[in-house]
Amino acid sequence: MSAKGWKTILLGDISQFRYGKMPDKRLVTSEDDYPVFSGYQINGYYPKYNCEEDKLIVVARGVGGTGDVKITKEKCWLTNLSIEFLLNDDKASVPFLYYYFLKDTLRHLDSGSAQSQITIDDLKRIYIELPDLPTQTRIAAILSALDDKIELNRQTNATLEAIAQAIFKEWFVDFRFPGATDEMQDSELGTIPKGWWVGKIGDICELNPRLTLRKGAISKYVEMKNLSQCSLSIEEPREREFASGSKFQNGDTLFARITPCLENGKTGFVDFLDDLEIGWGSTEFIVLRGRNFINPYFVYCLSRLSNFREFAIQSMIGSSGRQRVVESILSDYPTIIPDQETVDNFFEVVEKLFFQVKNNSDQSATVAKIRNALLPKLMSGEIEV
Repeated sequence: MSAKGWKTILLGDISQFRYGKMPDKRLVTSEDDYPVFSGYQINGYYPKYNCEEDKLIVVARGVGGTGDVKITKEKCWLTNLSIEFLLNDDKASVPFLYYYFLKDTLRHLDSGSAQSQITIDDLKRIYIELPDLPTQTRIAAILSALDDKIELNRQTNATLEAIAQAIFKEWFVDFRFPGATDEMQDSELGTIPKGWWVGKIGDICELNPRLTLRKGAISKYVEMKNLSQCSLSIEEPREREFASGSKFQNGDTLFARITPCLENGKTGFVDFLDDLEIGWGSTEFIVLRGRNFINPYFVYCLSRLSNFREFAIQSMIGSSGRQRVVESILSDYPTIIPDQETVDNFFEVVEKLFFQVKNNSDQSATVAKIRNALLPKLMSGEIEV
């Protein structure tokens, strides 16, 4: 039964649909112009666009996301992996339908065949419950305000992390750190500050440190999808019964060792566990932990260096479709090792940045829980607005 004032409407009666189109590969570049958007991610840039910003799309083909509904953030070239909604603006709003399908995804339309797929005909035959347009606008505004707060925290965290990375580079790559002098010495990696030395990352980090977690124990679990390509925050770890996988504690860095996650920059910083608690996750992580005076923030920033990632990529072995970094090879990465005083000073400078990132992430998690609790109630008419 529909909520009071809500109507059951056939989706095909309020919207037309359009498949995206593959771009001419010869014209795809690595920058500028309009992003080539598959619905999953941006895959280069194109001199033309075929989809405006703020348009509702559904991922119609691919692996692991068929049925997900998204809103385009900018003008883009939409590929044939997605379908664009051409809504009748007098009947439905893009933000409302986005949240409507966030509650009840379109994944049930997936054909289930070897090549997952949703068609335009599938979409046309869906029945949905719609209130009047003003009510749609009010509901979407409530949920959008919560998402705007989450997005603001995400942007703030990106800035804070960029500051920490810039300080790391300034101190440990360019050697412009407090107390730096002109006293330098030669090394196999070039001229370095006097008192520093050259070693391997295995000298300053434990890779996959030994931890014990009883089989069947319930602990926080991290999948590869929980790691961002550009942020230290690990999104939505969940409780799960331990079977086998990488084990870690607070302060550890999770480094993706498998293609394409490594190339995409997936790296996370563990800061969501209780004291002495052990979490676990994908076997495709290499866990990094500092030895001796090397603190967790130094390790994370080191793992984000382009040189470190390039070394890892070049050392991958295995078939072209499933290449991995081997722990023993990564441990041989040559690195400059600073003196303890400089490392300790770096810790004091960036500690407050990492704490603020955690506070913002915790706040976003709380806001997300509120949004997720409100979503079904607003979308069913249980809460009137």
